Amino acid sequence: MAGGVGLTALLVAAARAIETHRHDSLARDVFAEHFVLAAPACADWPTRIQQVPDGDANPLWGRFARYFGLRTRVLDDFLLRSVRADARQVVLLGAGLDSRAFRLDWPADCVIFEVDRAGVLAFKHEVLDGLSAVPKAMRIPVPIDLRADWSGALAAVGFDPAAPSVWLAEGLLFYLPSTTETQLMDTVDRLCTGGSALAFEVKLDKDLLEYRDSPLYTATTQQIGIDLLTLFNREPRPDSAGSLTGRGWSTAVHTPFEFTRHHGRGPLPEANDALAGNRWVFANKPRS
Repeated sequence: MAGGVGLTALLVAAARAIETHRHDSLARDVFAEHFVLAAPACADWPTRIQQVPDGDANPLWGRFARYFGLRTRVLDDFLLRSVRADARQVVLLGAGLDSRAFRLDWPADCVIFEVDRAGVLAFKHEVLDGLSAVPKAMRIPVPIDLRADWSGALAAVGFDPAAPSVWLAEGLLFYLPSTTETQLMDTVDRLCTGGSALAFEVKLDKDLLEYRDSPLYTATTQQIGIDLLTLFNREPRPDSAGSLTGRGWSTAVHTPFEFTRHHGRGPLPEANDALAGNRWVFANKPRS
């Protein structure tokens, strides 16, 4: 958790903590600040906007953190809609420090599979066990790297491809090589029966370096030492939404700004905007 993509999971946790303590919070995660405080690499990061000297004017802890809060709310809503319809299996790919198993009101017969590297899950377990946190549905950690046979690992712990499922790849795909993203989508399609759903986040920028001077990137580098542009995979990205559509899925592609306008808070477009290419994709596989 001390560097690389693991550190970005702590960044998102800090953003969720800040969102939780806002008076107009879009999403509440009472566990988020405990992840931040438990990791020496970020123990001095803010968990409330009042701890940031320039408050919401700060590009990182203001606008960027609000983006993560909005994303959390939108994807929470998507997952809960899906399990209240058909799906009873939830698969969180690259689950990171996601605490949805503990904080959302799931149907009693839901099963939540959290797929991530063993070290990340071990850190999360240590923090949550220290809080005596109890999941609100059956939770099954799947400690495996997504470059390995994660589908086999899922099957080994009880995932049933014949039953509807809902999948989430939040803040994941732009770190992966394009071939790995394609393989991941192929595998999800193969494991999904009719009535299943999927949400994921992509970046459509043809050249990420076009925004290297964006306040979001420069503030993140200067204030907490995370250079996102060195972590993102800069290969040409596959058209995963288009691929799913070609396989019969119904897909909807949205900008985050649409949800800002819907909820009345969150980031709006600005000049030299590192969020300009971000898209949230929602896909459903119809029953045959």
